[in-house]
Amino acid sequence: MRRNPQKKQKENVPLNSLPETGLLRLPRVLMFIEVSKSTWWGMIRQGMAPKPIKLSKRCSAWRAEDIRAVIDGTFTPETQEGVKNQ
Repeated sequence: MRRNPQKKQKENVPLNSLPETGLLRLPRVLMFIEVSKSTWWGMIRQGMAPKPIKLSKRCSAWRAEDIRAVIDGTFTPETQEGVKNQ
């Protein structure tokens, strides 16, 4: 018998739980910016979201300041500091 998995409901995460500084991994970013993974990566390619910081070959993170700028609508690629163009 197959189960029909139900889609998890995302909890509303208060914006004040977003740290002022630090790094956020993808699942945490998507808690604040409610889009799918593929949409998020598309936003990065289009310059609508910050490029990740590579912590290792398979580990990426985003600056909390950049995520806050995306939420506030003030993000531009020029506002992103310290990330090389890849």
